[in-house]
Amino acid sequence: MPRYVVERTFPNGLSIPPNEQGAQAVRKVVDVNAKEGVTWVHSYVSADKKKTYCIYDGPSSDTIRKVAERNGLPVDKITEVRVLDPYFNM
Repeated sequence: MPRYVVERTFPNGLSIPPNEQGAQAVRKVVDVNAKEGVTWVHSYVSADKKKTYCIYDGPSSDTIRKVAERNGLPVDKITEVRVLDPYFNM
């Protein structure tokens, strides 16, 4: 399955409360994604919480964009990536 980095900008900062309300919001995103065969692997958040770099596995960049729209999440850029592991054997 292809892997993607999704860059997002949150002008007012990303706020997911570390409580049940935040957990429910995240579960909703995961559930919407799963219906389209998309897996949210993890995300990196800038110190000011205005930019995120999210790692997703999914069938296509169009599908990633589709679930983002359904989840009400912005998308600045989607880039298909491959893993470069510094511990590979030659």
